[in-house]
Amino acid sequence: QVQLVESGGGLVQPGGSLRLSCAASGFTFSNYWMYWVRQAPGKGLEWVSHINPGGERTSYSDSVKGRFIISRDNAKNTLYLQMTSLKPEDTALYYCASRTYGGSDASTLNDFRSWGQGTQVTVSS
Repeated sequence: QVQLVESGGGLVQPGGSLRLSCAASGFTFSNYWMYWVRQAPGKGLEWVSHINPGGERTSYSDSVKGRFIISRDNAKNTLYLQMTSLKPEDTALYYCASRTYGGSDASTLNDFRSWGQGTQVTVSS
């Protein structure tokens, strides 16, 4: 069955870095746009970034542009999010998700074809 498994979250100090990974299985990973979205406590789902199936095109929210880099390795069926200069406001549960197109309009996880269980990122001193 379709499965997305995130890893790499944790507790980090402001200004620190983390690298999230998302291992995909059960579908043809290289055919899909892949996303990182996040949800902070008491807040709605926030689109963070997405990448096209071939990995050549990326897009970022203004809140993370210049600090986060999304990438993918289609040979390994894995999506990544390199996060640097982390801020307390980056604290959230981070999900990877798949879609058949690129866009920043998703408001719930049900707007995606599939999604993982999430990995917690906490930025605090």
